[in-house]
Amino acid sequence: MAKAKAKARRPKPPRAPARRLLGFGGLGIAAAAYVGVDYLRYLSPAWHDRLQPALWAALALAAAARAPFYRHWSAELRAALPFLGSIAFMLAAFLCEAISVRFVSAVMGLQWHRSAAPLPDTGQWLLLSLNEKLPQSIVNLLRAHVITLHHYLMLFIMLGFSVLFDCIKAPGLGIATRYMFTMAIGRLLRTITFIATILPSARPWCAAARYRIPQQPHPWAQKYYVPYASDSNAIRSVITHDMAYAAVQAYPDEYRPDWGRMSFLVDILRPTPGEGPSWYHLLKKASGGCNDLMYSGHMLVAVLTAMAWTEAYGGWISVVIWLLVLHSAQREVRERHHYSVDCIVAIYVGVLLWRMTGFIWSARDASRARRLAKLDEVQSRLVHAAKDSDIDEIRGLLKEVELAGQEKQGFSQRAILAFAAGTIIFTLSCVLIAFTMTSDG
Repeated sequence: MAKAKAKARRPKPPRAPARRLLGFGGLGIAAAAYVGVDYLRYLSPAWHDRLQPALWAALALAAAARAPFYRHWSAELRAALPFLGSIAFMLAAFLCEAISVRFVSAVMGLQWHRSAAPLPDTGQWLLLSLNEKLPQSIVNLLRAHVITLHHYLMLFIMLGFSVLFDCIKAPGLGIATRYMFTMAIGRLLRTITFIATILPSARPWCAAARYRIPQQPHPWAQKYYVPYASDSNAIRSVITHDMAYAAVQAYPDEYRPDWGRMSFLVDILRPTPGEGPSWYHLLKKASGGCNDLMYSGHMLVAVLTAMAWTEAYGGWISVVIWLLVLHSAQREVRERHHYSVDCIVAIYVGVLLWRMTGFIWSARDASRARRLAKLDEVQSRLVHAAKDSDIDEIRGLLKEVELAGQEKQGFSQRAILAFAAGTIIFTLSCVLIAFTMTSDG
């Protein structure tokens, strides 16, 4: 009876602080609300126009209000230089990719794009067969544009901002550095892959609708590809002698603008007079390309976002994001933006790359590991102090263990405050740019 009363009188554990509520589901609700409100543009444009600005404002105000109480600005400051380096690396990778996209789209000329048949895609055949067997409501759901490229970017930005609410491990710039570094590596691998072998587009009309490029192949392709493309005897002869023997055909001269030091790009980009004099504006028209670009860049972004959520946050929302990744993959194939192989390769490449870059940022608690290491170091001294009933020595050793897990400051309060203000302004500016430049997916 006394034991029962003692159990009944046992005090209840203290409630979690209010700031931790976001970590126990609030972030997932915010992410789902963002995707759901944005989808209202198809269901109810009027409600979408009202709710989307309100949601943006609420998220921005919540982040700005929480920023002054954030305890890890010194860790963010130490992560700033790798963060800026990863931005530069990623932009360089995107520039390399854009040049390569234009090259593989222009080198064969419009005649090849019109005549090259798409590759057989059993994945798309499977989706078409399922359309005949599944209820129309499910088919409509599979075809719906529930989530696009800019949603995945915004979901990652929300994950990064959630460090202000202790939802993920600090520093937030650390996970951003890992995300952009992994993205850059993935984009470079993608560029090497699709530039190595030029594959026909799943949309044969794409190049004629998007590009102003010469009709004929580039002289390089005329010599090394065109004469041997459909002649089996010519292919056998090339294999036997391992030498090209075709002459360049007589086509109109290529247009060659004066790009100064960038004139080496003329043969790669193959500009035409109507596209303007600037190579930079020419690259902006490259967009997603028209050939099949192995592997899918859209799916790489989606997978990296899902991997970041899974490692940093977990929970039910990570499962939902992975389901959305699969939804995006089947829609890419269904709408013939990519072949099935592009989406499959992008998924496992994204997973493997994220696993390989764990040295940049990891969700594992490094401070806890340091405390445990320090505890092992002072264990014998702690045992002796306990035997001697030396309370002061025990307190001193425990203090050493606690200090071992704390972050080193090393920066003045003024520098930390200035960095915090600059970081908030910079990241919110990135959000606005992402909204305006990737809203079409």
